[in-house]
Amino acid sequence: MFIKSTLIMAFVAVAVAGFTLATKDHESPEDKIKLAKSRRLDPQITLASDTTQGNGLGQPIDLQALADHIQATAPSAVLSDPPDTPSSGPDASDSLAQAAPQQTQAQPSAQSPSQQPAPAQAANNQPKVDESALRYFASRGDKARLQAEISRLQTLYPNWTPPADPLAIPQNSDKQLEAMWQLYSEGHYAEVRKAIADRQAAEAGWQAPADLLERLDIAEARTRLINASDLKQYATVIEIGAKTPSLLTCSDIDILWRVAEAFIRTDRAARGQDAYKYILKTCTNPQERLATIQKASALLPYQPMQDLLALEKPDGNGGREFDSIRTDLARRFVAQGNDDPKLTVSPDYLSQVERAARSQGLASDDSLLGWYYLRRGNYGDAGQWFKAAHDKEDSATISQGLALVLIANHKPQEAEDAMYKWRDESKDAMATYLAATANLMALQPPANLSEDVLARIAAEVVKQKYVPTAQQFGWFARSMNQPLAAARWFETALRWKPDDEPSAYGLAITRNQLNDRQGVAEVQRLWAGRSPRIAALGERTPRTPVSAPLPSPNQAAQSTPQLMPQTEPQMVQPGTLETAPPVASQAAPQPPVAQPYGNAQIAAQPVAPGRRAPSPQYAEPETRIRTTTRSARQPAGCTTTANAELLTPGNALARGWCLMNLNRPMEAVEAFGVALNNSDPKSREEAAYGQSLAYLRAGLANNAAVAATKAPMNHQRAAELQVAILADRALSAFSSKRYQETLLYLDQRAQLQQERVDLMVLRGYCYLNLKMYDDAERIFTAVAATGNRDGSRGLRDLMLATHPQPGDY
Repeated sequence: MFIKSTLIMAFVAVAVAGFTLATKDHESPEDKIKLAKSRRLDPQITLASDTTQGNGLGQPIDLQALADHIQATAPSAVLSDPPDTPSSGPDASDSLAQAAPQQTQAQPSAQSPSQQPAPAQAANNQPKVDESALRYFASRGDKARLQAEISRLQTLYPNWTPPADPLAIPQNSDKQLEAMWQLYSEGHYAEVRKAIADRQAAEAGWQAPADLLERLDIAEARTRLINASDLKQYATVIEIGAKTPSLLTCSDIDILWRVAEAFIRTDRAARGQDAYKYILKTCTNPQERLATIQKASALLPYQPMQDLLALEKPDGNGGREFDSIRTDLARRFVAQGNDDPKLTVSPDYLSQVERAARSQGLASDDSLLGWYYLRRGNYGDAGQWFKAAHDKEDSATISQGLALVLIANHKPQEAEDAMYKWRDESKDAMATYLAATANLMALQPPANLSEDVLARIAAEVVKQKYVPTAQQFGWFARSMNQPLAAARWFETALRWKPDDEPSAYGLAITRNQLNDRQGVAEVQRLWAGRSPRIAALGERTPRTPVSAPLPSPNQAAQSTPQLMPQTEPQMVQPGTLETAPPVASQAAPQPPVAQPYGNAQIAAQPVAPGRRAPSPQYAEPETRIRTTTRSARQPAGCTTTANAELLTPGNALARGWCLMNLNRPMEAVEAFGVALNNSDPKSREEAAYGQSLAYLRAGLANNAAVAATKAPMNHQRAAELQVAILADRALSAFSSKRYQETLLYLDQRAQLQQERVDLMVLRGYCYLNLKMYDDAERIFTAVAATGNRDGSRGLRDLMLATHPQPGDY
């Protein structure tokens, strides 16, 4: 009994030395599951927790002497980090607990010869070991369980030596115990429990072997853990793993996978990553390591997976152990990049997918790359890959990506054609199709659409009650000189979305065109206090008022806002659109164009080297701001130089207008700046207005925008300034060859006021320099149709750019 007690206590000491279940928070089961670091046992060190164990007399156990008796057996049964592998956290207590007692290679004994037991004494200390399970597993040919049993017995009984031939072990005379082991091996755990209870009832004092009970407890815990995992009861999985750490071994890798998944599914991805990392650091089976990466990649995001892949080992043939799934991993990572535009996937993975796309010819690979580049605004590469995918397979997803690229590249007619047959495939497909229709109807000059295309677009717009395209139909009808059809479309858009101000404004100006005074008054009544430009309709003003506030300098360069698709199932018939020849000069202000993935940003491209670059001369805008003549603004009194700061605000205001009439804008700026100190709101408005005009005359559009914000201004003046500022910015950007920026300013201005012919020519040359030849041709053709010579000259420059003559080089 003394020897038996000593051996049992020794086993407990080794188990405590090999793994730790205690954590700072004893109430958290997941914190009890740790990956303990293996340690070389120092003969001079004993664990504090071991000093009260041992032989029961409170004497410390020499761990080195105990380790000398432990034989190294199956590495897969050892769940410990390599000695030179640092813990995954700042404290070893943050790792997953090892499931079996620590096993180490036998070390040279630190005892003196006199302290070492004699052979006879060692023989007398040979324990009595129950080898029935060993013999049973050997007879069944179950090598895995046989090896695990040998490992367990060696750990439990350090002095025990496994038999050379387990089948030579004498037949267990205890037939009932033999039957229990057979039931256990067959997985009939409940029957084993019943057999034990029946025998205890029949034989008073009989006790089942401790190792059978222990193995039975572990097997039942494993069954409960698997059932909980299958039922997605992840908290239960973690709890069982914490209570039964002996399950967490490389010999039962499936349990480790399930615990890792449980951590991830309960929003503790870092703990799940630790579990996968532990497997890759400790377990050696190549197939299981490969499967671990596959399972982890399905649950972990991109960056944690890179940490796991860093633990990859050479395969011995000049490659790496995960090479067989490298392409699949690359596809998964690129797909994650599609979901998260902020994620930058390594170029190596992109190259891997590109090579697969070219060698395997799968449209799915082309589409995967297309979406990745599209999400990052790289429309050139995205279009290339979507086109390749579309040539191989025409699907809803591929056509949707291609359509979005076409929209971004200002080719909505091709986008509408590509998406029409797939529009009902999904909500996203319908949203993309409707965005294409809105962009198509918003083209300036209007696209030449057939009756069939117009009819099918109108049918879908009515079916989906899509306001942006309905509103664009209204503007399109106005450009086609069909005010009655335009009014019906604007009315339809307002029925679907009563607070759509652009549609209300379009309806008001269309009714005004039709001399429907009562209809105009009704729109003004409904929008009273909500739309200054509708309220001001009919007043004698030189410019069309708008409600948009004057932009600040940093806002003026931003792109137009997006109109996102809105779908409703009911149908409202707006009436058909009559056909008529395009009338470019009647183009109405256009609202923002729908772009689901944001505004296209295309780098400006100059005319090809060697060709004659167009260099048209543009006159300044016709009369940007018209002001009435006042006596205070006459030249008298401001012909001499004076310090404006010495003037009163009222006198400074009068001097500012006087200087403007003398075309001395920078002096006027100073005078208006002093006038801004006036306490009278009207005078402050005059001063801010005048200073903005002075800056504009000096060519400082950004300063003009800032000056306009220094005092509240009526909507008429705000609109005039905003239109003039955007025109100046467009001219300045064009002069600096920033053609994309020029188009941006022109688009913003076109929403506020109908585009003048000279600015249409400017737009045409922007398209020409960006090599958007189809758009340039539409613009120049429309301008030429008005009799403007700049349009004809633009067409000639376009022909020279697309078909250069020998003399041009």
